Amino acid sequence: MQNQGKKTALLIMDLQNGIVSHLGENIDEALIPYQKAIKTAREHSLPVIFVRVGFSEGYPEISPRNKTFSAISKYGAMTVHDQATQIHESVQPEGNEPVITKYRFSSFCGSNLEVLLRAQQIETLVLSGISTSGVVLSTLREAADKDFEIKVLEDACFDPDPEVHRVLMEKVFPNHADVLTVQSWIATLN
Repeated sequence: MQNQGKKTALLIMDLQNGIVSHLGENIDEALIPYQKAIKTAREHSLPVIFVRVGFSEGYPEISPRNKTFSAISKYGAMTVHDQATQIHESVQPEGNEPVITKYRFSSFCGSNLEVLLRAQQIETLVLSGISTSGVVLSTLREAADKDFEIKVLEDACFDPDPEVHRVLMEKVFPNHADVLTVQSWIATLN
């Protein structure tokens, strides 16, 4: 059943080996909301789209002027073939679920995400990911500019700074999206 007749997709952003470790000591417990969202989307035949950040060998996509990503190129990690850029084993894609590779914080930057969404006539995006102040914020802002309806799964997003997470969820995101728990989103589907 589609939510309000609009085609909806769940985005699982940056749940890759090199980033999931940011969830802290109890990773298995922290991943439960993401797993629950994925399971529910599949049960309701909603597309699940995985997004990861990764770069080509030699890092041609990274400018030395980019403070965040130029540091990655110095350490020789995060290429598309590196173990750190592979989707974490606890949330593996199934069947034809796409894995989109991006080159910056936003899931749209340098990827084919928008083409994929438009081709499938997706109008509503349900966002989850690590981190709230990185991929979630950047993707939300760009998706809003592209006129998508947006939902953010508050408990399926994580930021290393709990106060930043709270401020974004309570004060910034509601200007662009519906902020829901995984459980309350599931209730809208039933």
